[in-house]
Amino acid sequence: MKLIHNIAVRLSMALLPVIALWAMVFYFVIVDEINDEADDLLESYAEQLMVKKLSGKPLPVTNIMTDGHYSINEVTESYANSHASMEYYDANFYIRETDEDEPARFLKTIFRDREGRCYELIVATPTIEKEDLIKTVLWWVLALYLILLLTVIVTTLLVFQKSMSPLYKILDWLNAYTPGKSHSRLSIDSDIMEFRQLEKVTTDATDRSDRAFEEQKQFIGNASHELQTPLAVLGGRIDWMLDNHTLDEESTGELVQMKRELGHIVRLNKTLLLLTKIDNGQFPDQTDVDFSSMLLSQKELYAEIFSSKNITCSVQLPDSPVIIKMNGTLATILVTNLIKNAFVHSPEGGKVTLALTETQLVVENSGDSPLDSSRIFDRFFQGAKKEGSTGLGLALAKTIADRNGMRLTYSY
Repeated sequence: MKLIHNIAVRLSMALLPVIALWAMVFYFVIVDEINDEADDLLESYAEQLMVKKLSGKPLPVTNIMTDGHYSINEVTESYANSHASMEYYDANFYIRETDEDEPARFLKTIFRDREGRCYELIVATPTIEKEDLIKTVLWWVLALYLILLLTVIVTTLLVFQKSMSPLYKILDWLNAYTPGKSHSRLSIDSDIMEFRQLEKVTTDATDRSDRAFEEQKQFIGNASHELQTPLAVLGGRIDWMLDNHTLDEESTGELVQMKRELGHIVRLNKTLLLLTKIDNGQFPDQTDVDFSSMLLSQKELYAEIFSSKNITCSVQLPDSPVIIKMNGTLATILVTNLIKNAFVHSPEGGKVTLALTETQLVVENSGDSPLDSSRIFDRFFQGAKKEGSTGLGLALAKTIADRNGMRLTYSY
């Protein structure tokens, strides 16, 4: 999830309870204000009725739609003492003119005349429909929430995009950055202290990475060069000792094992030296390479080398030759390593398929279980240890592919 989307979601979640609380408070405040007005009107109307009743004046005709409704009934002393002198409540009132029940506000009070007789006065006046008010408040609050949310998100988006543009510039620069490759200097135009500090930290970190990469590359190259002569001398000495017929069988066996391990070291050293040369760009020459014919020749070569494993190998080629412009040596190394890896890691009686099109080369082989796709192209990674394997074949192929704008992937 992008940062701006995360902010929008959090704002939406934060606004929802705030608006809901505001709607609840607003509803109760409105209802309380309406009840206060209705109670004042009822109290005034009740006072007029009691004055007329006690003074013997004629009482008005009841009409709840205009002046309100009232009823005066004489009650017992015990009833008067057991009820509150004044009570407000809400209830429905049947209106004969409309033949409907309408919500009303009621005032019930007890009063006495000069003779001490007790009367109960009930006064009613129409009021608002609470359910209608709730629906109205709900819809308007929902509309307010959507409008407010849209306004906040749009404003936040505009401010965010403007304020965070230096961050996106740094991210784009980091995405394009590769240790050891030439790149432009990171520079952002911002007066925000945090972004200037981030620019400095990023630049310092990438500079350290570039220096470490160059030092590592030089070390590997120098070490590989320096090891070539001692390894060749050591190999020659082992051969001389093997030619000495005075050695017993046990000593000869040990020397053969030493020569085998030495051969592994020599191949490892040559591969490291080759990787260094590729990283240093020492294969600049490019020619038209016929991948179709190269695939056929390499298939025949490795089918013969691994004939003892009874591996079935098939090649699928397009009608016309596939020509790619790249360094011929690197092209041979790339194809050789991919095909060799397929043969080496196929079981007895397995199958290897080489499919070439105008846009891709697919190398398939039999396998027991998938390998770690996140590490398979790492140097010295080996899914299953195979005799004679250096763990650099696919790493070498990946380096060549990357240097020539190709994409090398693995799937099971």
